[in-house]
Amino acid sequence: MGTNELRKRKIWQDSSGRKAGVAEKKFYEILSKEFKGSNFRVRSKPKEFKNIYSKIKLSDEVLANIYNPDETWIHGVIPDFAIDNLKTNKTLYVEVKRQDGWVEGKPRKAGRGNAHERSCKFFTPGLLKILREHGKLGNDVLPFWIVFQGDIARDPKRVREIHCWYTGYSANFFLWSNSADHKSLVNHFNKKLKNLLT
Repeated sequence: MGTNELRKRKIWQDSSGRKAGVAEKKFYEILSKEFKGSNFRVRSKPKEFKNIYSKIKLSDEVLANIYNPDETWIHGVIPDFAIDNLKTNKTLYVEVKRQDGWVEGKPRKAGRGNAHERSCKFFTPGLLKILREHGKLGNDVLPFWIVFQGDIARDPKRVREIHCWYTGYSANFFLWSNSADHKSLVNHFNKKLKNLLT
């Protein structure tokens, strides 16, 4: 990829990042208002997992084959949000994945991007174990909620992928195609996820 192409890519990433920030802010505002005066709260950028990877113990054999810096470093995961029940001390972790998509008036390539693929890290055995232990939700549920926002929530290819990957766990994702529709977001949480925290 040439210099000009890389410059364009950086501009695209900056724009995408701004749009994601707007989606996250809206999510936070809606749930903060919904939880006012209740036992529930929403926290932005919870830090409890910010250093989980650097603390992973490796065998001597693995350590002998990788770079081992002398310096201290931090490496982990910071979800977009945590929803806590202050009475039960249970927590559900949330990612808001905003992405463009292939919809009316846009070419099929408008659906490129991997926000939905990146959400799958929460399905991995190691992260599931850590999130479940910290969230105190038990081993029979997924301890996270992924909110897909923007055109991705209407993209015929991405929506099918999401439904396939989350088979059996439809409560754990929400296709928020219209961010002005606050009620549908709140209703999804109240009907499908709130009970996990009680």
